[in-house]
Amino acid sequence: MNPILIGEEDERLSVMLMILITGKSYENILESKNDEKILFPEYGKNRNELKAFVSSLKGDEIVVTSSLELVDLILERFKRGEENFLIYSDTGESLTFKEAYELRKYLDFDLRGAESKSWKRVSVIFVEGKTDSKFFKAAYKKLFGFKDARRDIPDNLKLMERLFERDNYELIVKDGAYIAIIPSEGNSGVIRNLGNLLRAMEVFEFAVDKIGVAMDIDESEERVIDSIRGKLSSFEYSTEGENFRVGDVTVVPLLIGARIELGPCIEWEKPAVEDFMLAILEGDRTFKKLERAINILCVDLRRKLKPKEVIYLAMASKKFWGNLEGFYEMSIMRTPKWKVEKVLKSEGIYRKMTALLP
Repeated sequence: MNPILIGEEDERLSVMLMILITGKSYENILESKNDEKILFPEYGKNRNELKAFVSSLKGDEIVVTSSLELVDLILERFKRGEENFLIYSDTGESLTFKEAYELRKYLDFDLRGAESKSWKRVSVIFVEGKTDSKFFKAAYKKLFGFKDARRDIPDNLKLMERLFERDNYELIVKDGAYIAIIPSEGNSGVIRNLGNLLRAMEVFEFAVDKIGVAMDIDESEERVIDSIRGKLSSFEYSTEGENFRVGDVTVVPLLIGARIELGPCIEWEKPAVEDFMLAILEGDRTFKKLERAINILCVDLRRKLKPKEVIYLAMASKKFWGNLEGFYEMSIMRTPKWKVEKVLKSEGIYRKMTALLP
């Protein structure tokens, strides 16, 4: 492939363009391209040989492959280039290498595509971290009667099937409707995954009904909404009340902005799921016994305790020796439904959770 030349005549800069083609209809794409092509270089090669092949690439080739291993190696080497493209041949639509790399890294997305025969009712909720995913999973199970769905994965989530094999990703189901809850490495990760999933749906021609964007309001609600709008500006979207619509997909901001009074010895820093957990645990017989310990620690440490520190104390008092995520799920499932509902309704999060029901 001839390089594209940009810039002044005496200071020309050559931009290398690589095209990576996946999918079953690759021959249709190749017919329109006259440049040198490398077809299925993965055949007969082990991983070391694939690495050597990728190292030999100049960055201006057209490579056709059905190997995710080879795709990953190429994306890892050339991921910085916005000018490189992965084409899904079944639709003819493309992703930049940066988008493709993020889909592989953060969503375990199968960039070779798949045929969707039947779509189910599906909502996807992107949350900041693992504890948040356990919190929302348990809340949906407790309040709305969802159950774990470990094996039966709907066609419109099959391209992310590997994702749900991990313990920290959640998939729950009720009456044939699914909710996938996916941790996303902080607020920026939630926004990143929102954009990547919407792009993937464009390219691979599948859809979910709703996408929830669960984020802490660190500074202001307006700033968080602006970040969502900024990501959606890459797509044709409209505003529907408090929500957004991209095609047939509803995007629901699930903003955590509660200021919960936790007592004089507990320091409230910013809205977080920990606040909801403490409010749910409040009044629990075991938790009441912690008040004296909290007061003593507050005096001894000469500072207020942070919400997460209080939760660790609650774990010890209940003799729970698992991890924090497991404690969240256990505590919510053992709390009366009316109490969980009361806490979430008082802070407005219940209404948003209902809006995300598929």
